[in-house]
Amino acid sequence: MNRLFVFLIFAGMLAGCAVGPNYHRPQVAAPEEWMYSDTTAITDSAALAIADTAWWELFGDTVLTNLITIALQENNDVRIAAARVEEFMGLYGVAKSDLFPKIGAGGSGSRGQFPFPGDPEEERPTNNFFRVNVSAAWEIDLWGKIRRAKEAARADLLAAEEIRRGIVLTIAAQVANSYIDLLALDRQLEIARQTVASREYSLNLFEQRRAKGDVSELEISQLESEYWFARSQVPLLEKNIALLENALSVLLGRNPGRITRGGVIDSLALPVIPEGLPSELLERRPDVRQAEEQLIAANARIGVAKSLYFPSISLTGLFGFASGELSDLFVPNARFWSLGGDILQPIFRGGEIKGQVKAAEAFQKQALFGYIQTVQNAFRDAEDALIDKSRTGEQLTAEGKRVEALKAYYRLATMRYQEGVTSYLEVLDAERSLFSSQLDYVQTQAGLLQSTVSIYRALAGSWLDQAAAASFRVEENVKPREQK
Repeated sequence: MNRLFVFLIFAGMLAGCAVGPNYHRPQVAAPEEWMYSDTTAITDSAALAIADTAWWELFGDTVLTNLITIALQENNDVRIAAARVEEFMGLYGVAKSDLFPKIGAGGSGSRGQFPFPGDPEEERPTNNFFRVNVSAAWEIDLWGKIRRAKEAARADLLAAEEIRRGIVLTIAAQVANSYIDLLALDRQLEIARQTVASREYSLNLFEQRRAKGDVSELEISQLESEYWFARSQVPLLEKNIALLENALSVLLGRNPGRITRGGVIDSLALPVIPEGLPSELLERRPDVRQAEEQLIAANARIGVAKSLYFPSISLTGLFGFASGELSDLFVPNARFWSLGGDILQPIFRGGEIKGQVKAAEAFQKQALFGYIQTVQNAFRDAEDALIDKSRTGEQLTAEGKRVEALKAYYRLATMRYQEGVTSYLEVLDAERSLFSSQLDYVQTQAGLLQSTVSIYRALAGSWLDQAAAASFRVEENVKPREQK
C-alpha cells in the first residue's frame, strides 16, 4: 500500500504536464490603415456605444423591432443551432468524465451442476452461487491524453455556441434586409400604379383625339407601348412582394403569409455610424471566434495523438461478497477484494500512431490557415460595408437630384406639348426616364439602409451577446471563451 501511495503521488506530479503543443493565439496583422479615411480607428466612447446598440431599434420602426425579436425566438435555424450546442455539451461531459474513476456495482445468481474431476459415474451435485460486488477502474492521465481530449471537446462546444451566435446574427440581418426590401417594393409598386394611372388617362384622351384625326398612329403606338410596360411592372412587383413576404414569414418560424408594415421606406431613420471603429470589435465576430475554437480543438488533438506513443496505466479495484447460499452472502468469510493495475505500452503498430500524429498536425495547419483567412475576411467585410455605405450615400444623393431634374423635364415637356411646340413623344421620353429613375432611387435608398445593417453585421458588437442571450436556447451556462 505504501508503494501504491508513492506511485500515486508520482503520477500526480507527472499529470501536471501534457504532451502536445500548448495553444497560443496566432498573430494576424491588422491593416496598418484603412483604405478610406472614414474607416479609421477611433476611441470615442459614444461611437463605441452606438456600435454596441441593438441597431434595429435605430431605424425607428417598432414593427421591425418586433419582427426581429420574434425571429430570434421562433426561427427554426436558431432552434436547431441551440439543440446542437446541447449535443456538444453532452459530448464535453463524456470527455470530462474520463478524468475520474469509473465505479460500478453488480450482482449475479446462478444454480446448476458444475464439472469437477472425479469418477465420471458419480452423480454431480446441484449448487447455488450468489455474488455482489463493487468495482472501480481509473486510467491515470500521466501524459495528458484525457486532458487534451477534454480541451478539444470544450473547444468544440464553444465553436458550436459561436455557430449559434452566428446564426442569430445572420437571422437578425436577414429579417432587417427583407423588411427594408419589402418597404422598397411597396414604394415601387405605388410608383408603378401611379404611372399606370397617368398613362391610362393620357391613352384615353389620345384615343378620343384619334377618332377626330388630331393625333398620329405613331404617337398612339408609342403611348400604348409605354402604358403596357408600366402595367407589366405591377404584377411583377406584386409577385415579388408576395414571395418576399413568404420568405420573411419562414424566417419568423411561421407558415407563409402576410407581413405587417410599420410605415413606409421614407419613414425609416438612417442609423448614424461613427466615422471609424476599432478593429478589436472584429474579435467579437462569431465566425472569428468559431475559427479560433476549431484551431484550439485541432491543436489539442495533436496531444491526444502523441500520447498514444506512451504507456496507458490503469488502476482497478474490486470488493464484494460471494457464497453458495443466499443467507451466507454477507458473512465475513464470503468477502473478497482485489487491487491491481494494468499497463499497456505500444511496441509495434505498423506506423499507425505516426500516421495519426501526422494527420492531427496537418488538420491543425488547416485550422490555422482557416483562422487567418477568417480574420482577413472579417477585415474585408468591415471595409466593404463602410465603403458601401459611404458610396451608396453619394449615389443616392446624385439619383435624388436626377429625379428632381427629370420631374422638371417632364413638367416642361408637357407644357411645350400643350403649347404645340413639340410632339407627345418628348413627353413620353421624359415620363419614361422619370419612371425608371424613381424606381432606381427607391432601390438605392433600400441599399443605403441595408449597408448600415452590413456594418453592424460585420462588426458584431456586444449587441450580439444581448441578442444571443434573448434568443431561443436549449443550453445552460455556455459562455464564449474570454478573449486575450
